[in-house]
Amino acid sequence: MSMDIFARLKAAATPQWQRYVDHDFVRQMGEGTLSEAAFRHYLVQDYLFLIQFARAWALAAYKSRRPADIRAAQAGLAAILDETDLHLRLCARWGLGQADIEAASEHPATVAYTRYVLDCGAAGDLLELHVALAPCVIGYAEIGQALAEQVGDLSQHPYREWIGEYAGPAYQAVAAAARTHLDELATRSMTEQRFAELVGTFAQASNLEADFWQMGLDAA
Repeated sequence: MSMDIFARLKAAATPQWQRYVDHDFVRQMGEGTLSEAAFRHYLVQDYLFLIQFARAWALAAYKSRRPADIRAAQAGLAAILDETDLHLRLCARWGLGQADIEAASEHPATVAYTRYVLDCGAAGDLLELHVALAPCVIGYAEIGQALAEQVGDLSQHPYREWIGEYAGPAYQAVAAAARTHLDELATRSMTEQRFAELVGTFAQASNLEADFWQMGLDAA
């Protein structure tokens, strides 16, 4: 069977993709050895990250010319806002309220990644924007599922809520819809010559994801 565009992008950017999905942060989370300080710093920054990604999904709606594409952007934006609820619940354990989190300064790694995605959307077309979004949107589903399978019984795992969120059916459905939509966009407007350019976008976004994990480890 032929690969969809997401599988092709992963295959063409294997080193960058593996650096992201097999990062020490991810490994330590699966093993349950990730320090609380690293996770807490990551979680606060990821909340700030999601605010910017919500803007990117709003930009996707603006860039869309078809009602189906606008609805896809609407669903992506809603999923992002739902995702922030997880962060608020987890941060509340450390006495951090929404105002505290939103008052935090964005780390350079947060700025670098989110503004890269927004720039891809502003300067490029809808397909390029969705390629830049894909490592996060679809990658988290793959990571969550892989960790859930690795851990098995999550009931006593220190990061069970995070893993359960991204391995759960709701988020898996969000990622599957994003993957299908990405493939539809590629079918409409991608040429083989352009594929090489999109690989560069995907690879850079994957590297920036890895840098985001590293930011959490460095903070600890």
